Amino acid sequence: MRAIQVAEFGGPEVLTPVELPDPVPGRGQVVVGMAAADVIFLDTLLRSGWGKEIFPRELPYIPGGGGAGEVVAIGEGVDPAWIGRRVVTRTGTGYAERVVADADEIMPIPDGMAFETAAALVHDGTTAIMMERLGVAEKGEWVLVTAAAGGAGSLLVQLAIDAGARVVAAASSDAKLALARELGAEATVDYTRPDWIEWVREVTGGGAALVYDGAGGPLGTAALNALADGGRFVTYGTAEGFAAPDRELAARRGLRVFTPLLDGPPAREAAREWLALALERATEGRLRPAIGAVYPLERAADAHRALAERATVGKSLLLPGATGA
Repeated sequence: MRAIQVAEFGGPEVLTPVELPDPVPGRGQVVVGMAAADVIFLDTLLRSGWGKEIFPRELPYIPGGGGAGEVVAIGEGVDPAWIGRRVVTRTGTGYAERVVADADEIMPIPDGMAFETAAALVHDGTTAIMMERLGVAEKGEWVLVTAAAGGAGSLLVQLAIDAGARVVAAASSDAKLALARELGAEATVDYTRPDWIEWVREVTGGGAALVYDGAGGPLGTAALNALADGGRFVTYGTAEGFAAPDRELAARRGLRVFTPLLDGPPAREAAREWLALALERATEGRLRPAIGAVYPLERAADAHRALAERATVGKSLLLPGATGA
């Protein structure tokens, strides 16, 4: 099978197309023929060698964390009815024509849902539901979403609006802000402008009640100042490391700060529940992944470069069945 392999940590150039033997499922496992592989910003960080203590990777490895496709083989102890079924999977790899997953790492794709849509929800849908559960948007309140045109950010814009909140979307380009407006954001701001925090506080009449921070780093840390006293700050962004909110300042202002990813990936059972909810809401038309870029498997390096350069508008996917430059 064709796959992308990382033999040494480094830049996008270390993402090397290779031919590998087809995987064989062990007991309690399946093999999924991948139609669409999820690509998230975390993949670019892990490829560079970041976060080994939280997300250990033994070289060489196939990047990714799942996607969507069809079950093509099963191991001992797995119900044969899975053969041929369209499934979504969260597992330890993804950039390949075939991946092995434990049977409890797959779930059926709802009827009528495209592989690409399902794959786009594997991580970003799970993350968005997780953040929504931590900082519940309430009807009529202002919610600030940073990195609002990213895979998870664009979903959080929709979730907040679905809850009846008013959304301020922060992003870094006209195209990204246009996407946020298309998704229903009431106000948008380019957070590369130096006065963006003051602008948000003015538009919201003293600050947002809730921030979903997908930027992380200095931008995410600064976003804490866009909150009104007593507000909630939920951060998951890692573009320049995690946000580092001032806990003493937050306590003085009565702010509640949630940094769930500092504890590592969510438990498998919880992630499965959140993914199921994301798929359900997408089926109901309440959640629509904004897929902005798709690449054939061999162009995984281009996908990573675009993410690192903040050039991607919406969600990125790899299509292992596609070929071409």
